[in-house]
Amino acid sequence: MKTIKDKQILVAADFAGFPLKEVIVEHLKNKGWTVTDIGVRSEDEENPEMFHRIGLKTGAKISEGEFERALLFCGTGMGIHIAASKCPGVFAGVVESVPAALRSITGNGVNVLAMGAFYVAPKMGKDIVDAYLGHNLGDGYKWWPNFYDFHKLACDELCNFDYEKFKANGFEVEKLGDYPLELMENPDTI
Repeated sequence: MKTIKDKQILVAADFAGFPLKEVIVEHLKNKGWTVTDIGVRSEDEENPEMFHRIGLKTGAKISEGEFERALLFCGTGMGIHIAASKCPGVFAGVVESVPAALRSITGNGVNVLAMGAFYVAPKMGKDIVDAYLGHNLGDGYKWWPNFYDFHKLACDELCNFDYEKFKANGFEVEKLGDYPLELMENPDTI
């Protein structure tokens, strides 16, 4: 598997996300990342892949264990992330800010991060990617008891989710365990 620790990342975009993807790819390469780009590869590409096809291909590479994480770009980030989410084990999220990017990985374990080139400026995109790639599930919450365990349990239950079992069980989730969690404020910011 190509991992974040080894500075390996998968990227993809449709025609609308292409300009933002190009800025991010250059930014990452300048920081020593190995970037695998599965398209769209040029502004005037003949017959560029549609957003959902790019999203599905990206999701498949995460599902098959080829890459730990991926970055996706389309006009809004929404359509391409929905497509990637169809693949098992994909936790895709759309973000438009650095705090959302941080929480997507530290609290939700997002392994496919999508951005919309219509809404995210190039500088913001770079900051979002740096925040996202510089963190992991649970980072920054050592002060919050059970934060990691609670969110890891949610990720595990989602990975094991089977809609037919869920339906047969009266739309109740098959629980793998429980960890109590209550809202808390960081004591360092009070």
